Amino acid sequence: MDLEIDARYDAFRQEVRDFLAEHRPKGPIGLGQEEDEHRVHWLSLLIEHGYWGRTIPKEYGGYGAEPDLLETVIMDEEFNKAGVPRGMAVQGPTMLVPTLLTHGTEEQRKRWIGPTMRGEIMWCQGYSEPGSGSDLASLQTSATEDGDDFVINGQKIWTSSADHAQMCFILVRTEPEARKHEGISYLLLPMDTPGIEVQPLRTMSGDIGENSFNQVFFSDVRVPKANVVGKRGEGWKIANTTLKHERATLNANAEGTWMRLARLMQSETVGGVSLMESPVYRDRLMRLQARALSMKHHGMRMLTCSLKNESPGVAGLVVKLQNCQLSFDMAALAIDVMGELGALYDHSRYERERGYWQAYSMFSLGLIIGGGTAQIQKNIIAERGLGLPREPKPARA
Repeated sequence: MDLEIDARYDAFRQEVRDFLAEHRPKGPIGLGQEEDEHRVHWLSLLIEHGYWGRTIPKEYGGYGAEPDLLETVIMDEEFNKAGVPRGMAVQGPTMLVPTLLTHGTEEQRKRWIGPTMRGEIMWCQGYSEPGSGSDLASLQTSATEDGDDFVINGQKIWTSSADHAQMCFILVRTEPEARKHEGISYLLLPMDTPGIEVQPLRTMSGDIGENSFNQVFFSDVRVPKANVVGKRGEGWKIANTTLKHERATLNANAEGTWMRLARLMQSETVGGVSLMESPVYRDRLMRLQARALSMKHHGMRMLTCSLKNESPGVAGLVVKLQNCQLSFDMAALAIDVMGELGALYDHSRYERERGYWQAYSMFSLGLIIGGGTAQIQKNIIAERGLGLPREPKPARA
């Protein structure tokens, strides 16, 4: 990893600052599902200037630049300082797009990547089932052949954004007689297909927009065989590519969240004195900054491995475990900083930042469970990363 900054990178940093000075919106930037025109305009502008989809080839709707570690770091730093989102951290761009770049057909890449990166198409992820959460490979949602189509029957749960997504990347069992990790296929499914029923799930997070959870029922849902990503029956391998990128995104912006927390501490006061002046709160903030910077540089290490086509090994396995806990701890400090106002949740006139920190606290707590619980992550690190023996299964009676 070469972190030497020369004149070229200084010029690039100034270019980013000039862009933000000219184009930064005056109000908050919302990238929720309901803000279609604003979302598409902002993301398209970022792609045009190379700050989003930077290394995605132009023929697939990206900017087409060569990968550069320091350019990525500079963009993140400047957008974080400005408090402006550099893209959209949802399932389509962060999880599906890199999966299609690795496993998709040319037609699939040209059809789906550009609209996904511009926010014109929103995606949900059909993985977990009522009896197949941490043990994802035991999924039972079936897809049987009928001419040029598959016919899907089954149920998915904890499907984020399914109530307003246009598309779903879903795992289904196409060969029921195959072994557990085999016979699974990875499909792209329009959510307006007849036979799909979405039922929102009420959680402790309440209504926080695009982070909604749902259960989805499939009754004789037809999808063309051409919508299979990769080869039929190899969905488990492709699903793990998606999961790898899902876990990597959890390392994406701890520094940006910390900066937002620091701004909150500067603005919140007790007796006319900023909370930043409190040695107790400031010490907690500094401890979190050390962890955020650690995750930032760990992300640079991961990006370097990716650019060199090297496996990060155990380094890639710790990301979700560490960053999910860090996110929750930052939210906890924000709630404490707001004092009695931190308990407000349902859009009171005294609410800070439209209830961002209250929602973020509940959502980050959920992420410690979702996407593979902390306990499962520790097992993965121990067994796959450190080579420790598997926990023995109880003897059969």
